Amino acid sequence: MRHRPPHSGPARPGRGSAPAPRRGRPGATGRRPAPPVVQALRRMPNPRLTGLGGGLFCAAVMFVLGSLDQLLFGASLTAYGVLFLPVCVLTAAWVRGADLVIAPVVVPIAFTVGLLPVADGDGFLSRLMGIVTALATEAGWLYGGTLVAGVIAVVRRIRLMNRRPGRTRMPV
Repeated sequence: MRHRPPHSGPARPGRGSAPAPRRGRPGATGRRPAPPVVQALRRMPNPRLTGLGGGLFCAAVMFVLGSLDQLLFGASLTAYGVLFLPVCVLTAAWVRGADLVIAPVVVPIAFTVGLLPVADGDGFLSRLMGIVTALATEAGWLYGGTLVAGVIAVVRRIRLMNRRPGRTRMPV
């Protein structure tokens, strides 16, 4: 054993002394393993998109889904609205913390971009009237998706604010 000066404190593992013996089963951490659903969610990708990246992601995915809806379902606006909701969830979940305010802003824009292949009409003005009509008749899906993205963004923002210790709030 090495000689230590009196002011150096107790011996720590890795600094000349043997590591402390483990108690219990080998490999046990003292916590129960997470349920299989939680483990599967933790294995999923967790990208962090900038505000612009989140907007481009959402708009591109909605355009592709609108095109697929046109091909597979004959431009069903209900199917398009149902497909819009998971895109809103992913956009709000994948945008980085500094850009959370952008998530509820880009999802209605992406909804409109995705309506380009779905809306009825042959010419430019006819297609434009089809988009306006679809926005009016499918406002429930549009508001619902925007609300979902907004709630997720607010909850994530509150969790981020609670994680930062030592920050004092400014008096109002």
